[in-house]
Amino acid sequence: MSEWVLGVLGGSGLYDMEALENRQWISIETPWGMPSDDILFAELGGVKLRFLPRHGRGHRLSPSDVNYRANIDALKRAGCTDLLSISAVGSLKEEYVPGHFVMVDQFIDRTFKREKSFFGTGMVAHVSVAEPICMRLSEMAGDAAVKAGATVHRGGTYLAMEGPQFSTKAESHMYRGWGCDVIGMTNMPEAKLAREAELPYATMAMVTDYDCWHEGHGNVDVASVIAVLMKNADTGRSAVKELVGGMSKTPRTPSPQGIETNLDTAMITSPEARDPKLLAKLDAVAGRVLG
Repeated sequence: MSEWVLGVLGGSGLYDMEALENRQWISIETPWGMPSDDILFAELGGVKLRFLPRHGRGHRLSPSDVNYRANIDALKRAGCTDLLSISAVGSLKEEYVPGHFVMVDQFIDRTFKREKSFFGTGMVAHVSVAEPICMRLSEMAGDAAVKAGATVHRGGTYLAMEGPQFSTKAESHMYRGWGCDVIGMTNMPEAKLAREAELPYATMAMVTDYDCWHEGHGNVDVASVIAVLMKNADTGRSAVKELVGGMSKTPRTPSPQGIETNLDTAMITSPEARDPKLLAKLDAVAGRVLG
């Protein structure tokens, strides 16, 4: 591939860019159900963009109710070559101050109510998520955030909790003891599914609070989260613009991590034992290897 098509998962404020051209909201059906919302097809500086409100416009869906499989499948069908998650997180480190950005590079998945794979009975596959982030995309996005004026921390472990409640203090201190850096509710199983779909994925985490472990700050609540998010909205939009500007000057080549071909060594079910119905559902996600 030589053309970038950037999919962006995040809040609706990200899409309010006057410079976006050829805007069109398009509904995409998937074999896994409907995604969170229509996808905004647009262009910026000659680069194609696909915006998907993760929680739906108006924030209708809780983290547990997001259809992550449908979202990733829809973005694959929309032609995305790379996915950028822009997500609100709580900080588990003193130096990760509300308002800062963290370019996450690892995850611990503590979710338990969500479908986490496109594969299953009748077509089993095991992809590696040892390095769940596309480091090239993460570096590009981090550089863009710096240019947009953000304080950026490179690397960090994201603890994905089920929610929708925030942590207890005991949980928050436990996650800090595990060495986690930020906590959120949405990037798992999203990152795993992106890897199964052979889509390079990166997370730009925007710190909104100190969870509840920090004795010098009040317990996290929605009002305080939204207040910081509103302050960060312009920076987030500017970061996307800077990222797209860099992409427009650089022809796309396959990810150095081989993400676009990781299914080559993941399939384990014998061809004669494969379920035709499941294979049909995998047409977008794994059509490259399943034919």
